[in-house]
Amino acid sequence: MMFLVATQNLLLIFVALEFLSLSLYILTGFDKQSRQSAEAGLKYFLFGGMSAGFLLFGMSLLYGVSGSIQLPQIAAAISGPSLDPLVLIAIIMVAIGFGFKVAAAPFHLWAPDAYQGAPTVSAGFIASSSKVASFFIFAQVVTVGLATATGSGVYRGYAPGWVPVLCAIAALSMIVGNLAAIAQTSVRRLLAYSAIGHAGYMLLGLIAHSPMGERALIYYVITYALASLGAFGVLGTLEAEGIDKINDLAGLNKRAPGLSLCLLIFVLSLAGIPPLSGFFGKFYIFSAAVDAEPHLGLLWLVLLAVAMSAVSLYYYLKVLKQVYVAEGASAGPLRVSLVTRVTIWVLAALVVLLGCAPELLLRWLGV
Repeated sequence: MMFLVATQNLLLIFVALEFLSLSLYILTGFDKQSRQSAEAGLKYFLFGGMSAGFLLFGMSLLYGVSGSIQLPQIAAAISGPSLDPLVLIAIIMVAIGFGFKVAAAPFHLWAPDAYQGAPTVSAGFIASSSKVASFFIFAQVVTVGLATATGSGVYRGYAPGWVPVLCAIAALSMIVGNLAAIAQTSVRRLLAYSAIGHAGYMLLGLIAHSPMGERALIYYVITYALASLGAFGVLGTLEAEGIDKINDLAGLNKRAPGLSLCLLIFVLSLAGIPPLSGFFGKFYIFSAAVDAEPHLGLLWLVLLAVAMSAVSLYYYLKVLKQVYVAEGASAGPLRVSLVTRVTIWVLAALVVLLGCAPELLLRWLGV
């Protein structure tokens, strides 16, 4: 991941991305005693290999059109009054390849199985760290390498380029991810479909193609990673009790009040409730998208994102209802190791701190 975010060379980007993907395939199937883990790893590998083919084909077209594998030189070579059809095909191929990496619809089919079947630590890593790196390099490719082929996705003002392609992917991700999450009974699969919806919100930062949009995207991805990693930390603690279904969380508040409070913080942050960091992440990224085009041209996409955020609140509250309202079977208090408790509490504290004082991170990002 460090190699991935430190280069603007297409060849190094592809090699680093595939090394990262191979590591994630292994981590997903790491539990040799679990059939679910093996199945998830195989599905992840097969979908990943196919997406790598699309990505490599798109990159080869960019190289063929520009004669360079450096992102700034590619942008200079493809600039012109009209968009070359080969460049448009390359944009679609690259969007497919990266759409798989960030679990955006309709390239999300691997995510629910990987989130549910992978060991908890691996699932948390896939949901947090890998998403940060993948979105960062996705932003590099489109804003630097394809800076002269942006196009437009404004209402009644369409122009070919990578922006309208990402607008379609973002809209589909928000709708599919949030509506599919409502029907889930497994907490992990719910988080997987939630991640697909969040990928749609994050793409708004790319669509804005402005310094404000890039910084808002980085803030959103970092705060999402903290909340997501914390939620998987709680699930990993509950795994020893055989808790996986949403209904299994009934009465958790009485058995582990501290753990339940942390889960409350993580879930409400993912839902975008103030004053937690998830609220400010959505606020900044929606603001960047509104300001991106004159005359509120992307307002249609922001309104869709706000509507889908309201939908997401329903299934997040469904989880919290089981924790705090539903009556569960009588059982003794949960035993949680000191290291686990401290780690989860630190993550929860960071989510609250970056919500109450977002300038701590924004100042570092230059917002």
